[in-house]
Amino acid sequence: MSQESTAPQELGEPTVEAVEVPEPAAVTIVVPTFNESANVRQLLHQITESVPSRLPCEVVFVDDSTDDTPQVIEEAAQDCPFPVTVIHRDEPVGGLGGAVVEGMKAAGSDWIVVMDGDCQHPPSLVPDLVATGERANAGLVVASRYVKGGSRAGLAGSYRVAVSRAATWLTKSLFPRRLHGISDPMSGFFAIRRGDIAAEALRPLGYKILLELAVRSRPRAVSEVPFVFQERFAGESKSTAAEGRRFLRHLAGLRTADPLARMVVFGLIGLTGFVPNLAALWAMTQAGLHYLPAEIIANQFGVAWNFLLIEKLLFRERRRHRHWADRTVRFALLANADLVLRIPLIALLVGHFGLAVLPATALALVITFVLRFVGTEALVYLPRRSRTARSTA
Repeated sequence: MSQESTAPQELGEPTVEAVEVPEPAAVTIVVPTFNESANVRQLLHQITESVPSRLPCEVVFVDDSTDDTPQVIEEAAQDCPFPVTVIHRDEPVGGLGGAVVEGMKAAGSDWIVVMDGDCQHPPSLVPDLVATGERANAGLVVASRYVKGGSRAGLAGSYRVAVSRAATWLTKSLFPRRLHGISDPMSGFFAIRRGDIAAEALRPLGYKILLELAVRSRPRAVSEVPFVFQERFAGESKSTAAEGRRFLRHLAGLRTADPLARMVVFGLIGLTGFVPNLAALWAMTQAGLHYLPAEIIANQFGVAWNFLLIEKLLFRERRRHRHWADRTVRFALLANADLVLRIPLIALLVGHFGLAVLPATALALVITFVLRFVGTEALVYLPRRSRTARSTA
């Protein structure tokens, strides 16, 4: 707290005030772990040595391990001067990101620092992250490898460096506004105010929880501090091809959270459906089938192709609302209704409104596309209202 000097001052002498330097606030360190028994003892030792006594601190481990990591944490916690909690999850919902969200819900401090359990994130930076947030009145402070003074030295091998660069470029390209001011959206080391977390909006999938937080519940202001990415203390990296696929699915889910973006992706998927449609049409007409029944049958190949991609890429999180057979029938009916509706609509635009055939056809395609998208969302993938909700409405 700043204090003004109360001593008498001579005429003309400038008033001197002490500069206010924010003290770090209380912090909860959230550490997601998966089979890190060889690292957690060293991590707790580093936290104990690095976090000053003036900084009230607690550590929350959220553990998805299949080894003895929880027992090792409990043993190592006996030597720690601050509270250590272990939350073990039998079902790792949401992966590492889901574990972080669980830890955030259990946090008892205004500031939450998220870091990995493999000692690649230096705990000595925890006070600086929190103090930077207090000084800048920021809601999020990211430890970045890509600002001056930072380094990704601990990344093992040129392959992981290339993957990290590509992932960073891809995410910043897809979310230029949401990630403005964040040079390292792939960082797993950051501090966030508990009040800036919209937990109900989070849908974590995989290990890139910072991206989830920045896109779905963008904090009021963002600051960054440099950090040097360390080598693992023990064990092997958990980054696998499967995690890479989950990351891409996560990106697709985040990008299509906006209705306009979903419509664009829906249209792009629809365009790809022309390939199986035309291929089936060519095969059947070559086999001697009349073109009219061939058109109808070939359209079903395009419908099936579109349905599979929409299920995987666009509405993956909403599939649980209806049985797969129910979704399949509804989607097929909507897709084929498009053909039935388009011809009368073109006739109406030409005969009643006097449009030429080409612009009438183009307008009919746009109208039926929008109706198909809205119908697909509303009739196939939106949750059904319960009987209780209908009776009280």
